[in-house]
Amino acid sequence: MSFFDKIPTSTFVIAALTLGLAPFLPEPHVWEKIKMLLAGELARPIDIFDLVFHGLPWALLAVKLARGARGQGA
Repeated sequence: MSFFDKIPTSTFVIAALTLGLAPFLPEPHVWEKIKMLLAGELARPIDIFDLVFHGLPWALLAVKLARGARGQGA
């Protein structure tokens, strides 16, 4: 995790706001996939891949912020 801690938080914020929300119109891809998941419509492999691909920057940002809040990260 030391490599993870050396990456600036701003890098994770930028990744989450660009890759995590792309494409921006008509609605962010990750939001569309979360709605599909909650509706039970997330079944195709490409949709699952999209959820993971666009959700990963948000998950990494959450981990970075949690580690920083606990005093374990930079």
